[in-house]
Amino acid sequence: MSNLLAHLHWSLIAVEHGMLVLAGLLVYLTSTRLTRQHRHPSAALAWVLMITLLPYLGIPLYLLIGVRKVPRAQGRSRPAPASQPGDATHWALGLGEALALPAPTRNSAVTFQADGQAALDRLMQLVEQATHRIDICTFVLGHDAVAANLSAALGRAARRGVKVRLLLDELGSWSTPRSTLRTLRGHGIELQLFMPVLPNIRRGRVNLRNHRKLVVVDGQHVWSGGRNLAAEYFVGQGPIPVWTDISFVVSGPLARQAQDLYQQDWQVASGERGFVDATIATPAAPTSGVLLQWIPSGPDHADDTLYALLLAAAYRAEQRIMLVSPYFVPDDALLTAWCMACRRGVKLTLVIPARSNHRLADVARAPSLRALMAAGADVMLYPRMLHAKAIIVDDDVAWCGSANLDSRSLFLNFELNTAFYDADAIAWLSQWARQLADESEPAPAQAPSAARELFEGLVRIVGFQL
Repeated sequence: MSNLLAHLHWSLIAVEHGMLVLAGLLVYLTSTRLTRQHRHPSAALAWVLMITLLPYLGIPLYLLIGVRKVPRAQGRSRPAPASQPGDATHWALGLGEALALPAPTRNSAVTFQADGQAALDRLMQLVEQATHRIDICTFVLGHDAVAANLSAALGRAARRGVKVRLLLDELGSWSTPRSTLRTLRGHGIELQLFMPVLPNIRRGRVNLRNHRKLVVVDGQHVWSGGRNLAAEYFVGQGPIPVWTDISFVVSGPLARQAQDLYQQDWQVASGERGFVDATIATPAAPTSGVLLQWIPSGPDHADDTLYALLLAAAYRAEQRIMLVSPYFVPDDALLTAWCMACRRGVKLTLVIPARSNHRLADVARAPSLRALMAAGADVMLYPRMLHAKAIIVDDDVAWCGSANLDSRSLFLNFELNTAFYDADAIAWLSQWARQLADESEPAPAQAPSAARELFEGLVRIVGFQL
């Protein structure tokens, strides 16, 4: 009798376990379909395996961080494009119009800063010269001399009557002392933390981070690029050498659009509105000047905008594609598109750090690097930490900003890149990327062991959310 009871007991447990797994899979499938999450295969496989094999961990984890697109982004009504993509003077402009991106604008000036000290000096100059408003968005605010000096300059601006707002990603700024935040508020600076962890646990949005880098001054100048506001991005700190990065300053109507984009993020962070994907107006602009366009992407957009542009560019390229990124873990479709570009004669050059600050990313990138090299691409390993992000396609278009060439940036983060259509700007970025490649060493072509290949695959699957 005791054996029968024990058998029934374990049978009930097995049934309950099976029902839990089934319920978890139904939750995953239903939520994915209803909210149109459009997960790529490696992410879908990771979630299904985790829910099936470890339901007591996988189901709560999915409910915690499983959201990729917010519902509001899907419900946005879009105006009909003013012209068909095929009639556009540039394919990227036509595709951008179809994706409802902010309209391109012509601007009076754009200057790049590859040197960290020059970038810091220009940023401090903009802050000191502000007369009305300073809006700042950053993923990381350091606990170092650079952040302290910038905070002091912002405090001085606030005391002379400038409205100063600072938007920080909460997870990105986890190492920033709370005393620093209190000091900033004490200086009269308005401060908001984007996506606080605790209020967003039940919504599954904890994993959606704001990775944008933006400083808008008086609605006339905008500083952007790949740099966070910490010492390593500008001058280094102690034994840590300065990271190689890039930023730029634009003067003109692009700054007004940047202020509108910032306002949307601020309203979301402050709780004034839910997630938005609102139309950004085109301010009055001169008919001559540097042609630029904002490329915002993230969970608040129904489309994966930068990903769509990169995928299209891979098939549109005729002569060259230059890629610069600290991390390189693209999905299979984008990797295949780049490999196909190589095989049809496009010269593809990828510059990445020999060793980045994220070891898992270095492990996960290996299969993609081998695939590119097998297709004929030049994969160059930069000797120091490279944090810059840029893509140059032929002599037609270049993108530079906050997005890395990995699945987190392309599918999960709130990112902000700038499209450059001006020949001089594209030439500058091309020369800068070529110099990085010249300072690098070719990646070794070495076949991995079976165990290593299995490990790389597991890291790639699990690491999608990291």
